[in-house]
Amino acid sequence: MQMESKESPADSERLQELVKHLAQVIRGKDECLEMLVIAMLANGSVLMEDVPGVGKTTLAKALAKSIDLKFNRVQFTPDLLPGDIIGASVYNPVDGSFKFRAGPIFCNVLLADEINRASPRTQSALLESMSEGQVTVEGEQRKLEQPFLVLATQNPIDFHGTYPLPEAQLDRFLMQLNPGYPDPETEIDILHAQSRRHPLDGLESFLSGDELRATQTSVRDVAVERPVSGYIVQLTNKSRDDSRLKIGVSPRGSLMLFRASQAAAYFAGRDFVMPDDVQKMAPYVLSHRVILTSRARYGKISKQMVIEDILGDVSVPT
Repeated sequence: MQMESKESPADSERLQELVKHLAQVIRGKDECLEMLVIAMLANGSVLMEDVPGVGKTTLAKALAKSIDLKFNRVQFTPDLLPGDIIGASVYNPVDGSFKFRAGPIFCNVLLADEINRASPRTQSALLESMSEGQVTVEGEQRKLEQPFLVLATQNPIDFHGTYPLPEAQLDRFLMQLNPGYPDPETEIDILHAQSRRHPLDGLESFLSGDELRATQTSVRDVAVERPVSGYIVQLTNKSRDDSRLKIGVSPRGSLMLFRASQAAAYFAGRDFVMPDDVQKMAPYVLSHRVILTSRARYGKISKQMVIEDILGDVSVPT
């Protein structure tokens, strides 16, 4: 019997090419694209928050289309129910039986568009899937396909009819990205690039699903020396003692930074993590996990500023 061949993991050079492949659609956002690929390597979910029209949804679609994986999109609205996402048992009047009908969450990449427009009850339907890769329907656990990641978007300016994500759910996201506005020259390029058709229409698959799964396995093999993991814990512990923060980074945040640093090292072509990898990933991985005190908020102190200060205060291992 012929053995089924296994796909080899993608190397750093191929992953760099993936970023260039995505840049055909999303112009002027190379750093954001790199972070998105790193999150995918770490098998972590991403929350993208910014004003409308800067390409958050297009960015998520481009990543899903570049990987040969099953992709579903859910537009979150106030009347969306948990069953609309995870599925439900449907009654068959012919034989009187119930059959489970899977919801859109049964895919590899789920785009949760404007996630903060849904009620907390519906938002919580994603918690189990994001942390354990499974859902529980009527007492029965159902495994999700791997890899599985949620790419969620939300707008920070329109608060009417929205429900802020609870801290427990924010903590499930590996990182938060804020794409921002393009510079004037890049915006001109965007106008001309979409003059006839959207670049997303011609985007082709770049990585196979097996290749991505093999790469994610290789990322977990990236070595992290104890002084570097100690550096990660020092950073998170420092956040818990900072007077500007009401809540610091949780142990889950330490683990997420550990995994993101492994993915960043692999993306850079190394089989070991350096403190530079930790410093590079910390603002993206830790900022959304902390809560500012009221005094800090009124003093116009941002979460990113606090994390940057902590990075400057903690000594780097050599």
